[in-house]
Amino acid sequence: MTGKEGGAALEPPPGESPIVVLVRPQMAQNIGTVARAMANGGLFHLRIVAPRDGWPQEVAWRAASGADRILDAATIHDTVDDAVADCQRVFATCPRPRHVIIPVRTARAAAEDLREINSGGLRAAILFGPERAGLENEDMARADTLVRYPLNPVHMSLNLAQAVMILAYEWWMAAEPTPPRALMTNETRVATKGELEGFLGRLVRELDTCGFLDNLPKRPGMVRNLRHLFQRGEVTEQELRTLHGVVTELSRGRIARGGPASVDPQIDG
Repeated sequence: MTGKEGGAALEPPPGESPIVVLVRPQMAQNIGTVARAMANGGLFHLRIVAPRDGWPQEVAWRAASGADRILDAATIHDTVDDAVADCQRVFATCPRPRHVIIPVRTARAAAEDLREINSGGLRAAILFGPERAGLENEDMARADTLVRYPLNPVHMSLNLAQAVMILAYEWWMAAEPTPPRALMTNETRVATKGELEGFLGRLVRELDTCGFLDNLPKRPGMVRNLRHLFQRGEVTEQELRTLHGVVTELSRGRIARGGPASVDPQIDG
């Protein structure tokens, strides 16, 4: 039972990767949105324990938004024990530890642990509880590590797909090479200091010519302010060419009004 055209071309990554185990999920639509969240984070393996409304349910595929293959490959289990029987490690999501002595991880730390576990060829599962009440104590007794999301303490409520999405995102980001900060320059590039200095020199000459910097006591500070303005940003080569054009047109306008000309040998020569 698949959606339109079978959905996206999803397949499990090589080797071991985390298994998402939904324990007694109540709504098939939520199972579908979980599959969508898993696809976003590069997770593929889904196991479902005792779904309330049975399985399969067509509404799950409709809610999966193209993550059909995850649902196609999902397996159904009667108990948590059966769902994790072939795993070496089991994590369980929990709003707060309940009087147990057990390692607790944030989603980010859990994702790092899962990367290490899977890279060693071990199989790991993460338990997510029913929508209404979460995992029961007996469910968590099958886990060796708890995962807790440190959210706003006055409102920590998450729906099932959100809970899976947070873990899936952290799993993906644990190995994602995209730099956390970047400047999109498209077809231009960041200007060199020499190019920037050339523009600033020209700008100061034009300002001297038009009289803007005639106040000699204030002139050094004014020039420094202009320099700081342009130096603190990653000005691109294209932006500098635009600014050169602005200065040229301002100079031409001054000349047209009878003001003195200022010829820049690099630009106008």
